[in-house]
Amino acid sequence: MLRIRLSMGGVRKRPVYKIVIADSRYPRDGKFIEKIGSFNPLLPKDKKERIKVEAERVKYWMSKGAQPTLRVSRILGEAQIMPMPKPGNNPNKAIPKKDRKKAGEENKEEPKAEAKKEEPKAEAKKEEPKAEAKKEKPKA
Repeated sequence: MLRIRLSMGGVRKRPVYKIVIADSRYPRDGKFIEKIGSFNPLLPKDKKERIKVEAERVKYWMSKGAQPTLRVSRILGEAQIMPMPKPGNNPNKAIPKKDRKKAGEENKEEPKAEAKKEEPKAEAKKEEPKAEAKKEKPKA
């Protein structure tokens, strides 16, 4: 399957991407069929040089069955070559990363609290044999 995707270039901490047509089985920075543009994420969004795309070639390859990746479809949407894709629903994106685990644990604790009310008897039974085992061991 043909994909319109990004191929990484540039140097460390200064990425530059080529927008290429490649077979989906090829590696990200490997063999590609045609380069149809470039994308520089370090430039501000209002700069024209940030996205350079040959619109005719994009339309040609899409007519041949090439599918853009999500990131490329967003880039092409910014360049107004194709409609912008729908935004995904990721409610955790708004929560800072260090707080995500805390929020996730709170949601998971509610069902566990109900389960804990039913299981205290089982836990108490488990603890008693352990205590007896410790008492039986003689110290030498």
